[in-house]
Amino acid sequence: MTTLDFLKAKKENKKISMITCYDSTFAGIVNESDIDTILIGDSCAMTMHGEKSTVPAQMDWMVEHTRSVRNGAPDKFILADMPFLTTRKGLEYATDCAGRLLVAGANAVKIEGVFGQEDILKHLVLSGVPVMAHLGLTPQFYNAFGGHKMQGKTEEAAAKIIEEAKIAESIGCFGLLLECIPADLAKKITESVSIPTIGIGAGVDCDGQVLVLQDMLGMSGFKMRFVRQYLDGRELIKGAFNAYAADVAGSAFPAGDEIK
Repeated sequence: MTTLDFLKAKKENKKISMITCYDSTFAGIVNESDIDTILIGDSCAMTMHGEKSTVPAQMDWMVEHTRSVRNGAPDKFILADMPFLTTRKGLEYATDCAGRLLVAGANAVKIEGVFGQEDILKHLVLSGVPVMAHLGLTPQFYNAFGGHKMQGKTEEAAAKIIEEAKIAESIGCFGLLLECIPADLAKKITESVSIPTIGIGAGVDCDGQVLVLQDMLGMSGFKMRFVRQYLDGRELIKGAFNAYAADVAGSAFPAGDEIK
């Protein structure tokens, strides 16, 4: 895919599938699948580094995860997160960070929020960096929100998210990620902008959906009502580990052709 394919998919009413990924092994599997695009989320802070939120994600982490995923998935469109405060330290720093992600293999960057950083989003777009804006529950604002809570529930809050969406569109963002907002609000935004929307916890009317790989494979233990688990990966993998441990303990491994 390219950014133009995102716009084409919206026009043709073709849903876009997105999944997070952080390493070359899983990226290789995704590369062979029907998934349209990969997000290297700052959720890596939680899924890969054991943190309680995305706030601790470091720029160096994002660069290395991006490089790893690109190595494993050479054929997929890759979107990489700009981590906490990278767009709040000035134009030069934000541009440098975005450039590092693209050099590492990303096709585009995702930035949380619009208000207060319109100039940075516009500068990146005009500099040739495709940008997706992330609206609604923006996890980098975890502390300000008092946790992972649905956004846009009041008329005033919904109006602000709609305004942000339209500003992002006017700036030239190629898409919007809508997280944890009421389904009717997500539908309204999707119908009112020309750029595609990717939802998570935002209903079925978005132009596409994204899930965290570890969540949908049942590996994280993180269960939200909007997350569909497609595999009980935690138990399956643990079962394999236990079978291996039992074979070692009982001298059943290695055996036969496994021994030279």
